[in-house]
Formats: sequence, structure tokens, C-alpha cells
Amino acid sequence: MIRRLDSRDAQFQQELSALLAFESSQDPEVDARVAAILDDVKQRGDAAVVEYTQRFDSVNASTMAELELSQAELKAAFERLPQVQKEALEAAAARVRRYHEHQKATSWQYTDEDGTMLGQQVTALDRVGIYVPGGKASYPSSVLMNAIPAHVAGVSEIIMVVPTPRGERNDLVLAAAYIAGVSRAFTIGGAQAVGALAYGTQTIPQVDKITGPGNAYVAAAKRRVFGIVGIDMVAGPSEILVICDGSTDPDWIAMDLFSQAEHDEIAQAILLCPDAAFIDKVAASIARQLPDMPRAEIIRASLSGRGALIHVKDLAEACHIANWIAPEHLELSVAEPQVWLPELKHAGAIFLGKFTSESLGDYCAGPNHVLPTARTARFASPLGVYDFQKRSSLIQVSAAGAQKLGRIASTLAHGEGLQAHAKAAEYRLDDQP
Repeated sequence: MIRRLDSRDAQFQQELSALLAFESSQDPEVDARVAAILDDVKQRGDAAVVEYTQRFDSVNASTMAELELSQAELKAAFERLPQVQKEALEAAAARVRRYHEHQKATSWQYTDEDGTMLGQQVTALDRVGIYVPGGKASYPSSVLMNAIPAHVAGVSEIIMVVPTPRGERNDLVLAAAYIAGVSRAFTIGGAQAVGALAYGTQTIPQVDKITGPGNAYVAAAKRRVFGIVGIDMVAGPSEILVICDGSTDPDWIAMDLFSQAEHDEIAQAILLCPDAAFIDKVAASIARQLPDMPRAEIIRASLSGRGALIHVKDLAEACHIANWIAPEHLELSVAEPQVWLPELKHAGAIFLGKFTSESLGDYCAGPNHVLPTARTARFASPLGVYDFQKRSSLIQVSAAGAQKLGRIASTLAHGEGLQAHAKAAEYRLDDQP
């Protein structure tokens, strides 16, 4: 069911490249439909959003006011939860908040010997929109991971959009919004929700940035509005790469592979291990445990389509391959993970040791679970407080500093053929030409 590869084989690199290949280009039909929806929302605002919500989500609403959730409704959803869910949600939120508090950047300044002050001022975005999947895929953890860093960063207004197909509302999602400090929430989704956040409507104010996962229509809409607003990323299918030395229970490893494979049929789960006998045990565990999984068909499709058990020469080679793969989630399930950590450069999140299952990071460990996928961990980072802050450079040149810097700037500006630039600097020289 799941392919077996060996790094010693002559065709290994070719086979690995084919395994990792994922076509992320936009479907022309989806893109065309999204473009039309966005243009309609831009032109007609609330009326278009309400109309698309009626059509796509089968929600019986005639005004935007009917699609907005009040703070009282969010609080009521929290109060309706069983006590164990309340406590779990609050504990997860506290851990996520505490971790992200460490990410806050600070403003700074220094003064040159000539009295010129240089520095950086860090400020929060004014308003952000967070997209939360609804219906079958209801993820309160996504609310926490998107809203809490924005709140910690100092964002003044956090607007959540969440589709509620046929009016189905998920209390855990609404309760998470209440705990995470969401300012306003609307029961809308799809490209129309992205358009409303990006352009603003009569009811929904324009945001500065949109974050959060969604389907192909949401991803296409986020691509199209980037530049009008900021976006976090256009994420691909979920991924897990496990490096194991053979010392972990094979049932644990099999279930860790399942944990991402169960997301959808094109999710990816890969094991790298130098112990061939252990790989056999994991394969046996997969076969034994899979029939009992509620999402067995999705897992089976994921593992057979994009999964692999890979035999490597040693852990050093495993780290080398992992860096090339640059996975979203990387489990380093070895006896001494800290020894190998310096060898790993490219991964969205690294889970150290056999007790650190990836699922803990999804919900409550603290670090963000919004991570780069499809090898973008080579240059991208997890969502964090820094995504909701921006930096302004500070420059205050003294009279003495203008003499030194003015001559440098004048020379370079003349070299670029920009005489006005040069003249502006020269006017401030004591012995201007």
C-alpha cells in the first residue's frame, strides 16, 4: 500500500522528486470563477456577500447583520461547552499565548558619533482578517493559532470569517474566537469572504492582512488580493516527515504518519530510517492499525498516493534528505535528538524526541501550527507575532552627519543619473557646490 524506497538505489533521487511533486498552479476554471466573485464583491459589497452566502452555503439570510455573530453569542457558545472542553481550550490558548509573547519585536535606536540617530520602530497592523474553515472541517485550533499571535502583536481589530453551511455553527470554533479575543465574527466563507476582507463592504471594514487556511477557492482568492492586502501564505497539503533510529515503538510511528495522512487524500507522510527491520515493523503496524481508523479510506489514499517508507544509510543522510524535502512537520524520533538538531535547517516545525508527537503541536504545545508546505520551508517560516507587526526605519540626521552622508549620497546619486537626489543632499552641505 505504501511505497518503499532506498537511498542507495540509483533512481532514488528521481523517485523522491516525483513523490514530492505537487502541482500548486491555479486551476483556470477556479481562478476565473473567483475573479468574478471578487469583482462582484468589490462592486456591490454587502449585497454580493449575502447573495453568495445564500447560494453556496444555503444560509437563509437577507442582510449582513444576520450573518454577524455578537460577542454575546461567542460567549454563549463558550458557556455551552462541556467543562472538559472549556478547560482544554483555555489551557491550549494560554500555552499558545505564552509562546508567542516571546516573539514580540521591539523598537530600537542608536546614535552615531556625529549625532545622527538611526533606528527601527515596530508597530502592529491596525486590522486583520482570519479565515476559519467551517462545515465538515471545523478547527477551533486554527482560531487560536491565527487570532492569538495577532492579539499579542497588538492588532487593534481582529475580524473572523467562518462559513456555516446550512446554518451549522460549531460551538468550539465560536468559543475559541471568544477566548482568543476576536473583535467581530461573520458567518461567511469562500472567495466572497476573502473579497469582503480585502476590499471592505458597507458592513465589513477593509483589513490589512488575511491569514488562515481554506479550500481551492479561498487559496485562489488570497492569491488575487495579495498586494491590496497582505496574506500569510497559500498553503498546500499537510505533510509529516519522521526521522527515526528504530528506538521508538513502531505503532507510535505508524500513528504519527496517520495523523497527517488523515487530513486528506493528497496529504504526505514519509519515514526516513536506517533500520530496515524497523521499517518492516512500521509497515506491519500500518497494515494492522489502519482498518480500525475512522478515516481509513483517506489515510489509505494518502499513504498509497504520496507516502513512503525510506531506508537510508544513517541518520546523517536522513538529515541531509530532510533538508532537501523541507517538510512542514519534522519529527526527530531518535534517542538523542539534540545531537542531530544542528544538522536540520529546513522545516516548518521540528518535534524532538519520541514523546513529541506532531499532534501536540497542532493543538496545545505553544508554537504556531500554521506552517510552510510544499518545500517552502526552505525560505518561509511559521505564522507568528512578526506576521502581524511591521517595521519602520528611523533616520534623524544631525547637521554634522549631513556633511558626511551628503557627500556620499551626492556621489552615488550622480553616478545613477539622479541629479535631484544629489542636489537635495548637496543643499545641506556647508560648502555646497
